Amino acid sequence: MEIKLNLLVLRCRDLDVSKAFYEQLGFSFEKEQHGSGPMHYVAELDGLVFELYPLKQGIQSDQTRLGFRFELTSKLSVLLDRVKIEVISTYEFQQQKILVIQDPDGRKVELSQSLPE
Repeated sequence: MEIKLNLLVLRCRDLDVSKAFYEQLGFSFEKEQHGSGPMHYVAELDGLVFELYPLKQGIQSDQTRLGFRFELTSKLSVLLDRVKIEVISTYEFQQQKILVIQDPDGRKVELSQSLPE
């Protein structure tokens, strides 16, 4: 049996700020609305639907921790410097350097890099 994550929904205090943050990491979002539901943003990546929804009034954002692996020919830290995203910590896992950043809602986002084949 194979199990694969196909949907990730984040609730965000400010949709436009969160959208801009994740676009700097390379995601491409489109506006979407289902019936009378809230307007939100959706990006698709390798079979994963990644959605940004508005956080309901009076609800605190969650502490979900995300991880993304990038396939880049240049250093990931160079990309982050260029878009002015601060690395808040780093660590090694299975001989790979992990960079940790924070999204606009305070979620920790782990970034790693693999070289293209």
